[in-house]
Parts: sequence; structure tokens; C-alpha cells
Amino acid sequence: MAPDNRPDRPAPAAGSALRRVERWRGDSGEAVVDHVAEEVPVAIVCNGEAFAVMMATPADLSDFATGFALSEGIVARPADARVERIEHLLEGIEIHLAIPQARAEALSHRRRSLEGRSGCGICGSRTLEDVLRQPAPATAELRVPAGAMRRALRELREAQAINTLTGATHAAGFAGPDGGLRLAREDVGRHNALDKLIGAMHAAGVDPGGGFAVVTSRASYEMVMKAASAGIALLAAISAPTALAISLAERANLSLIGFAREQGHTVYTHGRRLLRADGP
Repeated sequence: MAPDNRPDRPAPAAGSALRRVERWRGDSGEAVVDHVAEEVPVAIVCNGEAFAVMMATPADLSDFATGFALSEGIVARPADARVERIEHLLEGIEIHLAIPQARAEALSHRRRSLEGRSGCGICGSRTLEDVLRQPAPATAELRVPAGAMRRALRELREAQAINTLTGATHAAGFAGPDGGLRLAREDVGRHNALDKLIGAMHAAGVDPGGGFAVVTSRASYEMVMKAASAGIALLAAISAPTALAISLAERANLSLIGFAREQGHTVYTHGRRLLRADGP
């Protein structure tokens, strides 16, 4: 096997690491240094009490904590979740949030006792009520041309810096009605990417009713719940939704689009918000 004699690779981007690997093409192989996505335990600590541990990519952690607190119903307003500090420990990362005491007391009966894996949005929730929360119906009545949705998906692909290096992360983006991407966030977990996006939107003062979200994953129930809880009225996913996601989107007045690709898309709920060239 040929050694890796190329100049040293640049330092990895936030959320990725460098590892030596053996890369094979047919019968030929070489030892190279490659970028891989990072996945570490990230604990959400509210008023000094641990609430959840999620496996996540260690980038945009303040956005993650704020978005998680909002989409999980820990707080109702962004101003009620203040990141006090982020501690990098040997075992992982702790994000310490300060929340109103009344909200902290309300968490006592639904505190998560299991870790949340990168592919899981509700791991560790203790009751059915914690999982099957019903968000308020979306009120925004924007109109989005199908071409704008495709533009947003193209721009989201171009904005995936970590995935370009590693091929291992999901992304969530928010676009204006014309499809121009305003914000994007990445993570090994699709739910984490959406939480990061929601947190980033609030940090930037972006109105969730003024555009739509696109995600590089399937539209699971948790993804629809998080989007609806954030006030997003249209969610477009490159893969399929689940039956439960469709049911929630219908009740939450959220326009749910699946299989969103250059060649076409499938409308599952409230299709009035997505326009064809000749009308709704």
C-alpha cells in the first residue's frame, strides 16, 4: 500500500476531525489522512440539573442549546433560555442553561433518564405526553413557488461544509419565499441539525413565518413537531415522511413536502402554500 506522501492536510473544520485511513479503489489502496465527522455526548444542564444527553456534532452549540430548549418545550421564549457556559470535559460537553425557576420545576416529571442518540429525537422521554406534544397551529400563510424550494435545496447542499469534508452529516436550512438560503446548520443527528437551525434563527432575529425550512433527511414525527413548535409553516424534506408526521402536520397546519428533489416532490399536507407555475 502506498504511503500518504502528500503535504499535510489543513486543520479540520469545526465538527470534523482528521484520521488516518486506508482508501481502496478496486485492487489499489493507499494510506491517507481523511476528514471524519465528530460525534460526542452533549449534556443539556438546566439550572444545574442535567436534563438530557444527546450525541451531537460539537459545532454551533449555543444554537443547539437554545433550539433544543424551544423545540422540546423546556421554555416558551428564546429569552427564557440563557447559555451560561459551555464546558468541554473528558467525557464530553456540558451546556449550562439558565431558565426560569418555574420552568425548571416543570421539568422534574419529564427529565430524560437515557441518552439521546444521534439518530433519535425523543430517546429517553419518560411519558407519552412528553413525546406526543401538540404544537400550536402554524399561522403564516406564505406562498412558495416550487422553483424556490428547489433553489433552497441546492443552496443547502452548497452550504454543507462539514458534510462536504466527511459525507456524514445532515443539514437543516431556512430560506426566504424566493428560496434564497438565510441560515444553515449541520449535525450527525437530523434532529440536532434542526434544533441548531431554530436556535440560530432566534439568535439572528429571523421570523420563522417569513420563510420555510428544508432538511436533508426524512420527515419524521419529531422533525415535524420541532418545525411546528418553532412557528415554521412549511417543511420540505428530501426523503419521506412517516404516517404520524403527516397526521401531526395536518393538525398543526404545517405544509409538509417530501421527496423534494430537482425532478419533483410530493405534497402531503396543506399544499396551498406551495405554488406551481400555473397556480397552487
